[in-house]
This record gives sequence, C-alpha cells and structure tokens, in this order.
Amino acid sequence: MAKTNPVVLVVEDDETSFLYLKAVLSPQKIKVLRAVSGQEAIDTCRQNQDISLVLMDLKLPGMNGLEATREIKKMYPRLPVIAQTAHAFPSDRQGAMQAGCDDFIPKPVSKELLLNVINKYMK
Repeated sequence: MAKTNPVVLVVEDDETSFLYLKAVLSPQKIKVLRAVSGQEAIDTCRQNQDISLVLMDLKLPGMNGLEATREIKKMYPRLPVIAQTAHAFPSDRQGAMQAGCDDFIPKPVSKELLLNVINKYMK
C-alpha cells in the first residue's frame, strides 16, 4: 500500500504568506491544512491525527503561536512544530525553542530553507 502524502498544518493569519507557503508545499505532494489562530491550530491538530508537521506563525490574533505550540506539544510531543516569524531576533528564536518549537524559519521564508527544514523532519 502506498504511503499517503504528508499533511502540513500551516498556521498563518496573513493570506499572502499562507498562499506563498501553500505554493511552495503543494508541488512537493504535501497536503496543506490551514489555521489562522492559535486556538484553531490546536483544534485542527485534535481533529486531524494525520498531521505530519506544523508551520507555526508566532504572531497570531488571540492566542499567539508560542502558547499554541505549548498546547500542541502537550497533546502530541513528537509532532514537529516549526516556528516562522518576521521577528527573527535571537531572543525570538530562543523563545520559540523554549515553547517547544523544533526549528525556526525567519520571514520572508526562503523556499530552499523551508523545504530543507521540512525534509529534515519528514524522514
């Protein structure tokens, strides 16, 4: 039986950023789900047990990406969560890692870096 395509949850409230990420991921035979808030990300993870990886924007309306990551990691400690943010200071990276993110990608997201990081966790 063929392995199903990986599922990536993109947590991104900015439409343009989401469309860019979807355009990069879709040709890689990756199914893309979207959440626009931290709470929606948590709910989507609960409802979709087949999610392989989460791309988490840190700046979100309502619950931010760090809080959402902590909650997702409590439920699914092995689910890779990759932070993506325009705030790419060392303190932001450190905060993301402390919240449970497995990796960190600065915005604007480079296609090559994104695919390299995703491939690292999809093995």
